[in-house]
Parts: sequence; C-alpha cells; structure tokens
Amino acid sequence: MIKVITGIRRCGKSYILMNLFREHLISSGVSEECIISVDLEDRRNKDLRDPDALLGYIDSHMKSQIMNYILLDEIQLVPEFEDVLNSYVGMPNADVYVTGSNAHLLSKDVITEFRGRGDEIRITPLSFSEFCSVKNGNRSDLLNEYMTYGGLPQAVLKEDIREKEEYLKGTFAHTYIKDIRERYDIRKDDDLEELINIIASNIGGLTNPRRLSNTFMSVKHSMLSADTIKNYLDILQDAFLIEKSIRYDIKGKHYIDTPSKYYFSDTGLRNARLDFRQTEFPHLMENVIYNELRFRGLSVDVGEVGFTETMNDGRRKRSTLEVDFVCNQGYRRYYIQSAYALPDRAKMDQEMSSLLKISDGFRKFIISGQPSPMYQNDDGIMIMNIWDFLMNPESLSL
Repeated sequence: MIKVITGIRRCGKSYILMNLFREHLISSGVSEECIISVDLEDRRNKDLRDPDALLGYIDSHMKSQIMNYILLDEIQLVPEFEDVLNSYVGMPNADVYVTGSNAHLLSKDVITEFRGRGDEIRITPLSFSEFCSVKNGNRSDLLNEYMTYGGLPQAVLKEDIREKEEYLKGTFAHTYIKDIRERYDIRKDDDLEELINIIASNIGGLTNPRRLSNTFMSVKHSMLSADTIKNYLDILQDAFLIEKSIRYDIKGKHYIDTPSKYYFSDTGLRNARLDFRQTEFPHLMENVIYNELRFRGLSVDVGEVGFTETMNDGRRKRSTLEVDFVCNQGYRRYYIQSAYALPDRAKMDQEMSSLLKISDGFRKFIISGQPSPMYQNDDGIMIMNIWDFLMNPESLSL
C-alpha cells in the first residue's frame, strides 16, 4: 500500500515521517542506503518538484533485490504526483510513504487514483491527553491552556504565553493563508480572511453560504456571492483548517445539508485568528469535544429531533430541538450534549430535553465543564465531566 499521511500543516506529519519513522526503520535494521527521503518543501529540492525529475531521482537511488523505503514530504507540491506514486504500485522492493497538506488533492486520490493500493493516515494536532503527557499543572489550568492555545506541537512546547500567541498568529498568516492564496491563486484575499473571522466567531453556530453572503452584504457591505463563499469554505476544509458537521434528522433518519456547523481543527489557531479576544470557554469546549470525537474515529453530525407540542389554545405546533453531536462508529451510536455549566435543575432540564425525545436505545451523554463525578441519572443519561471524557479514550463505553 502507498501510505498517505495527511493533516493540517504544522501538526507534525513531517517529523513523524522524516524523523521518528526514519529512526524506527534504522533501529529495526534497515540500512540508510535503502531509505530514499525527499523534503519537497525544501527550496534546495525545488527541481525535484518536477514529476519526471522526482521519478528519475528515486529510480537512481533504488537498490535491487532489497526493500527500498521511499519517504516523500509534502507530495502535493509535485504536479501529477499520482503518476509518480503509481509507478511504484506493485513493485515488490518499494514501500512508499508520503505526507500532504491538502485533503482535496490527497484524500480523493487515495481512493480513486491508487487503484485500491492506498491508505490514508490522518494526523491531527495533539489531543488533550497527549497534551497533558508533556505538561504539568492542575487539570483546570491545563484544560484552559489547551482550549486557548490548542495542540500544535510547537505551540505546546513554548512556555512563554507571548511566544505561543506570536507563533500561532504568525503561523496562521504566513503559513495557512499564504499557502491557500498561492495554491488557489486567490489575488484578493480580504474577503477570504473576513470569512475566516466570521466562522471563527461563530463556532458551534448553524450557518450556510447564503446566510454568510447576507452577513457580508449587511455588515461588511461586500457583494460576496454564496457560490464564492461555498468555494472558500471548501478550500478551508481542504486545508484541514475547519471541518463541517451537517444536520441529521434523528427521527426521520435522513441528512439535512443546510445549515451546518463548522469547527476549527485547532482551537489555538481559531483564537489566534481573533487575536485572542474571544475565548468563550463554552464554545471552545464544544469545539474540543468535537475534535476529540473525530480523533477517536467517530463520524460526527449535528442532531435534530422533531416533535409536536400542544399550545395553550389547543393548536398543535411542530417544533425541533438540537442535539449537539450524533456520533457513529460501525454499529455504535452516541448522542452528546456539551454543557460548560450546569448550575441548577432548569439548566439540566434544558440540556436533557432533546435527549429525552430520542426513543432508540443508544447511549446518551451530557458532558459538563464542572468537576463532578460521572453518574447515570434517573432518565438513563450519563453525566460526565470534560476531564474524564478527554482523558479516557474509552469514556463513552464505560
């Protein structure tokens, strides 16, 4: 199989492949002469971004009658890279590993271009439990730091707060925005950057391109069409900066494509985009829960529960309630509400209301930001604090 390591830039793909995996191969007895590695982002290797030059370089370094390990970093910089990689499909002495930072180019190619011989390995910023493995402090402070500055490895390792903020803001501007602008030839990127700001300010909120277009017209006095906004949103998803969670009608058992929710793959990047002015922990906690669920391999939708209620005048009214997350993995399903605080019974009843209208037997959870022990209430709903959820990968199976 061709192993394609994908993920947002600066999450550690290159280090995993070119350092950790390379060291693993050598410690396992593989000769360095049998490891062919090319960092395509390095300016010194610019000539190898030509597909024929890259193919010739690899061929010239391959040893016969022995396994060759081919490690290529940022393969999307090579035009027609699919043809280069397919040239090694089926070769008994070639084992190919590549990294890439673009979902559209790579994910679809893994499925369609490599003729059933490709595996995608998704790398994400550090999870909270991984973050805690290299940090010291009480759990409340650690969670606040994680929600504020995220899990990009270089940001985690910086101790000074100002250095963290400068790194995240600089990375957003000089790596992500620059990369998107150059890759998609976006010459006027003011609207793109403003769209990122709007999405960052509205994490956990339902929206769609038409609503966003109306916002640009009424607030920014900018004529940005819904089609252009959809294109920009697709680009941001392709760059792994954001993920889209669409609505699912739980009782009707069908998807509702619009409106949807968008979450940032790293909360530190989201906060850096807003200059760390909008760090509302209820919204950030919801984003962190979403990322943890995706980290565990679950597909995550926004749930909608329809019901009919009788009004005071006897009329019947059709209403809907939202479930924050409908999570699926194989035959398993979980319904989850994110509640940063549960100060009283009224708030608890509000969070439970949508869950209680779901009649199937799948497990239901309320994840709270309060440091209370886990318990199951009289309605069969599990109440769990955010630390127990994040620190135990089997927390939904307890």
